[in-house]
Order: sequence, then C-alpha cells, then structure tokens
Amino acid sequence: MGAAPAASGFARRLLRWHDRHGRHDLPWQRPRTPYRVWLSEVMLQQTQVATVIPYFERFVRRFPSVHALARAPVDAVLAQWSGLGYYARGRNLHRAATLMVQRHGAAVPRDFDALLALPGIGRSTAGAILAQAWGERFPILDGNVRRVLARRLALREWPGTPRAQERLWREATRLLPRTRLADYTQALMDLGASLCGPRAPRCDGCPVNTGCAGWVQGLVTRIPARKPKRARPRRQAHVLLLRNAEGAWLLERRADDGIWGGLWSAPVVDGDWRGACRERYGIEPEGAKRLPAVRHAFTHYQLELKPLRIDTRSPPITGAGRMLSWVTLEQLPNYGLPAPIRRLLEAQATGAGRRIRAHAPTAALRQARNRV
Repeated sequence: MGAAPAASGFARRLLRWHDRHGRHDLPWQRPRTPYRVWLSEVMLQQTQVATVIPYFERFVRRFPSVHALARAPVDAVLAQWSGLGYYARGRNLHRAATLMVQRHGAAVPRDFDALLALPGIGRSTAGAILAQAWGERFPILDGNVRRVLARRLALREWPGTPRAQERLWREATRLLPRTRLADYTQALMDLGASLCGPRAPRCDGCPVNTGCAGWVQGLVTRIPARKPKRARPRRQAHVLLLRNAEGAWLLERRADDGIWGGLWSAPVVDGDWRGACRERYGIEPEGAKRLPAVRHAFTHYQLELKPLRIDTRSPPITGAGRMLSWVTLEQLPNYGLPAPIRRLLEAQATGAGRRIRAHAPTAALRQARNRV
C-alpha cells in the first residue's frame, strides 16, 4: 500500500522537525527494546511522559525482563506501580508477562493479533509497540495523536464517537510513511505534546500546518470538542486506620474488581464504622480520632474519604476469602497501596519524626511532573 503524495509530504516535514526538536533521550529509547517499549506504552496510557519517567526507571531496575516481571509476586509489581494510578494497568502488565512466558518464550510478540490478545493492550498500544520496537507500519491513536489529527481534519464532533474514531484511524493509516516508523510515531506524539497541545497551540511554528484544515479555518482552539459532561456523583466512606499495640496498621487486600482492585488498603467502609470494626474485623475500637477528610476523583465519581485513627488491642478475625495483614510503616514500601491511602498512613509517622520515602512523590518527581 503506497502512501499518497500528501501523506509523504506530511511525514517528511514532521520527521525533519522531529530530528531538530523531538525527544531523543527518553529512558525507553536507550536502549529501545520491545520489553522497554511495551512497559512505557502501558505506563503512558492516560499519563504524561514527565510523570512516567521516574516510575519507568524504578520499574525496569526492579523487573529488567519479561521473565523477571512474570516471576515476581503481583504485590511487588503493584508496590512499584503505587502512585501512578489506573492500577488495572499494573495488574495487566503482570498477567501479560505471565502469558508471554507461557505462549511466546518470555518475549514480547512481534505480531499484532498476538499483542492484542494480551491484557492491557489495545489497538493503539499494539501499533505503538510494533512501530517503535521493530519499525512496523502500524498507526497509533493515543490522546496526543487524536488531537493532532482531529485538528488536521477540522473534526467538530467529540473524537470519542465511533464515527469520529473511524475517520481518525483512516487518517492515521493514510499518513504513515514507508520508513522510519519508530521516529515518525515518536514525532507525532511529540507534536501533540508540544506545539499542538490542548491549550494555546503554537500553530505558526508547526511543521505540518499547511495541511491542517482546523488551522486554515481558524478552529484549532475549539478542536477537539469536549466530551459531553455528566455530573459526577459524590460518595463518602470511612477509612479505618487501625493500629495495634505493637504500632502496626491493619491492611486489607481489595477485590480485583472495583476501585483500587487487587491493591492493599486500610479498610474502607460505608456507614457504621463501629459495627464494621466488630462484625467485619472482630476488632473492638478503643478510641477513635477523626482526621481531615481527603477527596479523591475517579473517572465516574468523586470520593470523600473520612479517616479515623483507631487504637485496638484486639487481633482481627479472618473472614472467608478476606486477606488481612498487620504492617508497620517501615514495611509499607513492600505493599501496593493506593496513593491517598499511602499518604494517610505515612502522615501518621510525621509526629515521630519519621518519613517513609519509597513511593511518595519526591522533589525530583515533582520537578519532573513540571516538564512535558
């Protein structure tokens, strides 16, 4: 399938710009192995590059290969993932690595359908892996690329509709060059992350503005159209920070489905927290201190967490299928916890002048998050 002349010109101008202004020193580019590309693409789903970099570097140090990742306990994987959000991605990475060992000789498969059959890999991620790891001719359509192409097409509807998706995939495929697919894919993402950003696009310096219908028609600031809004409901729950006489805190592994699936957490309960202490955990609360509420936004609702610090001398019961563990603050880095729960527990150490640093945002990470 040959590229149309316009498509060839688009790629040529974009690659020329990328050679001078693109990102060439990202940690997954040096070396650019299939394993590192796969990890980075999953981490970059719905997460900015600057946020991903320190997590990626820690992750590959801990799990340097498919085999190492598959062999590790899922708790160890989620502990490294803690704070990156969208935790199903971490569980899917672990499951996919296990399947790679079983089906593909502990290697990332070089086949679109085989990649698509692995958990956590969709059409765009599979294309990005093939293009960047092996230079295969596959399109991608992540958030940055969707914005670039929506403006190029002057697409006025929300790009998440099936009709819009079909148009965008068709354009992404049409524009593909025949060579330098890894560089082209990175260039397209870089363009969307810089000149063609979501706010205040810098169209005058764009290398492909002449073919952009949105720019020609003066529509770039209105494209892409926003997703139709729905009011997000608010929910409330108590977080039980249960501490025993030895100074350890009670953690409970959450079910795989629902929020924070598969992670460890301080118990989160609705309604009668005293009754939950007695009936769910067999613990008699001997004193409770209310802490400031914590608000956490999920995709479909807002959650207000009301923490209660509770001292107890009672050992917890183990209900059917429930996993409970007393954990000291020093042991927290070994557990995959949701970021707000980890911060709540770590805050309990500050009064004693201690600080658990393993996965809390460091100064370096905060600085990296300011870079795009």
